[in-house]
Amino acid sequence: ESGTIEYDALFRRDNVMLKMFPRLKEEDLKELVHHPLTQEIYARTHPGTQAVASTSTEPKQAGLRLRGRVNTLSMLLQREQNLWGHGRFLRAHCCHVSQRYLPSGRAELVDQIQSKGYIGQFSKSGDFFVGAFQNNSIRIYETQRNFRLVKEVHARNLRWTITDTSLSPCQRFLAYSTISPVIHLATIASSCGVTSIANVTDIHESLDFSEPERLQQSGIWSLEFSGDGREVVAGLGASNPGLAVMDVATETVVARVRGHEDDVNAVRWTDGGASHLLATGSDDRLVKVWDRRLLGVGLGQCVGVLAGHTEGVTHLDARGDGRHLISNSKDQSIRLWDIRRMATEAQVKDAVKTSPLPRFRWDYRYMMFPGAGLKIPHPVDCSIQVYRGHDVLETLIRCYFSPEHTTGQRYIYSGSQNGQIYIYDLITGRAVSKLMGHHGPVRDMSWHPTDPMLVSVSWDGMILRWDCQREQDNSTADIH
Repeated sequence: ESGTIEYDALFRRDNVMLKMFPRLKEEDLKELVHHPLTQEIYARTHPGTQAVASTSTEPKQAGLRLRGRVNTLSMLLQREQNLWGHGRFLRAHCCHVSQRYLPSGRAELVDQIQSKGYIGQFSKSGDFFVGAFQNNSIRIYETQRNFRLVKEVHARNLRWTITDTSLSPCQRFLAYSTISPVIHLATIASSCGVTSIANVTDIHESLDFSEPERLQQSGIWSLEFSGDGREVVAGLGASNPGLAVMDVATETVVARVRGHEDDVNAVRWTDGGASHLLATGSDDRLVKVWDRRLLGVGLGQCVGVLAGHTEGVTHLDARGDGRHLISNSKDQSIRLWDIRRMATEAQVKDAVKTSPLPRFRWDYRYMMFPGAGLKIPHPVDCSIQVYRGHDVLETLIRCYFSPEHTTGQRYIYSGSQNGQIYIYDLITGRAVSKLMGHHGPVRDMSWHPTDPMLVSVSWDGMILRWDCQREQDNSTADIH
């Protein structure tokens, strides 16, 4: 492949490789200080923070004057004296207190299935939790009733496993995909009881993304509803890697573009589908940003590329502001992106040709990463922060921003092959907590949007619930 240099996985042990790629050091971790995102997070979580407006449009020129941690008793006294003029706590005060309460290391078992867990997600309202397993079972729990099982969907035409799920904005329909070109829609509420079997107790509508002219069809690795629920966007597999958009009402593919060179493992609207921007992450190592208005069937190109990963991208999450994304990768890192810093496809291709990237001959499903612990730079690194410590092995491990309501999105969190969940401080890049309790890879997990609670699913078949405990008083909390 042009722009890459191949290395055998065993070459990792050779001293020559250590000379080419130095080891990562503690000083390589740099805090995200001079960026507007830091300013915004502190304004959300520190009452009385004064943001300094920058006269420059460059992110690095932004400034911030911060206050230290505010004593809760002082906040109560100030509220009683109505010093803020509102007679109540502001959102910044609530986040300032609640961000100190992180999910704890003591987990409660919600359910256990004799199958590997692949998906675990709260609905946007937090009323439902969806868990999907390799044995074709998708279980929907009602969180307000102590995770009472309200629906068990038996997936239709399963191939290997459930690759992704998405709840419609109205929370009436569940879309699920497998390694086939067809997405199915199941109704959450029905009069036929808890069990939903396709075309027996419920109708599972089919949304067919296949291309009749192709002999080999692409499987679907990721999907998401648009903000209004009218469209579903899907990330396609290696036979025609790219993205496709379907109109749900007419069951017609209204946009399809080959935008990558390998499986598209992740698709995400940059602000929950409120605007027209969406992002894709692929095994070709790139994150690409698209404008939905410019896409048609066989038409369209990305508006920019976010380069920096040196191995395939496994997952994406959007902060919801239309500007910031995070991506997990098989290079064992999470990267934070500001799409205002994205490059063009031509810039990335030219840079990689001049400074080729290493391509290790390895398989993440059963091998350790040959470049682990080494500093392998990308010639066009658009990321603004990097997070390391978790293991992205065996399966497509996912990562997310923490919720705005309780944490001001101060943290990001990821599953790991070693059975743990890592919580990182978004600004410093350091791990502030590790949750232990699973005995297999944690592929997916979800932080409740309004309650201090995190629920995870793992290949050990368990769904675990992690409630909060107070963060340590010092600024560098101990790793749990």
